[in-house]
Amino acid sequence: MFPVFWIWSPQLHYPWSGSVAQQIEPNTNWFFDAISPTAGVAAIEKRAFERASYGRQLGLINEVLLDLAEQGGVTSAGAAKSLARLKEIQADIAVIKKEEGSRTAAAIAADIERLKSRDRDEYERLIRQLGLAG
Repeated sequence: MFPVFWIWSPQLHYPWSGSVAQQIEPNTNWFFDAISPTAGVAAIEKRAFERASYGRQLGLINEVLLDLAEQGGVTSAGAAKSLARLKEIQADIAVIKKEEGSRTAAAIAADIERLKSRDRDEYERLIRQLGLAG
């Protein structure tokens, strides 16, 4: 037998009273999962990225393009403007690389100084390993 109000039986869900199922498996393919299936084959994209990063690939393209533009010249005003902007971007990236190299060198130097003050034996071993002794 059905209850009297079987048609009208509301479902109430208070905060945090709903489904508690969640996926806890880590997704370690977050970068390559973002590649649209219509954009290419994700496995190929991943292997190509392992061969040369997108930044390195674009860097090579920029080097060739700038060299060709210098040799052949640019005829349209729009192309000349884009070429100037590309040169600016490449120069900015060179500055960023230089700054990052300097920052890395400073961090290494600070770590070596810290090692020297804390563990003289390990410091001496490192100096010998790097061929800096003498």
